[in-house]
Amino acid sequence: MDRRSFLTKGAVGATAGAAASALAAPAYAQGNRTLTLVTTWGRGLAGVHDSAQYCADAITAMTDGQLTVDLKAGGELVGPFEVFDAVSAGQADMYHGVDYYFLSQHPALSFFSQIPFGMTFQEYANWHDHDGGRELSDELYSIFGLKSFPAGNTGPQSGGWFSKEMNSPADFQGLRFRMPGQGGEVLGKLGASVQNLPGAEVYQALASGSIDGTEWIGPWADEKAGFQEITKFYYTAGFHEPGPNLNLTMNLDVYESLTPAQQAIVENASRAANLWTMSLFMANNSAALQRLQSGGVQLLEFSDEIWDAFGQAAQEVVEAPMGDELYDKIYDSYMASLDSSANWISRSQGEFTAQRDRVKG
Repeated sequence: MDRRSFLTKGAVGATAGAAASALAAPAYAQGNRTLTLVTTWGRGLAGVHDSAQYCADAITAMTDGQLTVDLKAGGELVGPFEVFDAVSAGQADMYHGVDYYFLSQHPALSFFSQIPFGMTFQEYANWHDHDGGRELSDELYSIFGLKSFPAGNTGPQSGGWFSKEMNSPADFQGLRFRMPGQGGEVLGKLGASVQNLPGAEVYQALASGSIDGTEWIGPWADEKAGFQEITKFYYTAGFHEPGPNLNLTMNLDVYESLTPAQQAIVENASRAANLWTMSLFMANNSAALQRLQSGGVQLLEFSDEIWDAFGQAAQEVVEAPMGDELYDKIYDSYMASLDSSANWISRSQGEFTAQRDRVKG
């Protein structure tokens, strides 16, 4: 074969190859776009709405306006508990929220929000980023045409506000209490009448007496919500949400229509929001707790008897959906990672913190 013939055939082959590659490449949307972000939060709810707004602003700024995120708080476009379906169906582009509101879609969503006696912020980050959680998240959310990213964490949540002191597990019998997710199912096993209310509706329900108590987040967000105006019994440690994960979740088709650079920006904006939100709550909680106490709030802790009842019921609740293949796979991965992380954290940070507090007096 002469050189001219080789070059000609090579050029034809290269052209054909380029055409085939172009046909196989993803089709990315061109030009500036506005993406609608819906949330499970009422506008202005301390910390959680701020987290959603941080995501929206960060994506808009980091893409230099190629993607403008238009945030619609809960109820402004769809209801707080309707965001999962709206984004899955393509009626909105993404949502920010906590996914234990949507356990009717799949019980394994609990692992990507919070299970009782579950992971702290650090333990969840370990699992999601380095121990198989991300891949399992993709597998679960893709069933619904979604792509999800951790995008906020409140840190450990309080046990809640009560109309009376809780002295034994029997005191939960008949108690009308707001607590979503598997935590609420635990209280149900103790005889409570559990309500699942959006955050924006909780104050009015407590003030009207339609519920006897509620959990929300922690001292800062709870003070902002005004629960101390209604009741003075506040349990500072809870079993139900030691590190609840908030998600930024996109319609999968919308996500795949973004350029690789835009996809990376969405992910990294979510990462930034995750740490920013956690530090926002933790930076404000201590001062808020002092203000609550100065205002007459009684800071209480559950007895060991109550904690034991929580623990027994929690095991039953978390294990109840087992038998579903995907739930079982995620459960096994989550628990193995939790045991591994907790073993080291308790021996290092846990021991250090105990000794530091002892030495400082």
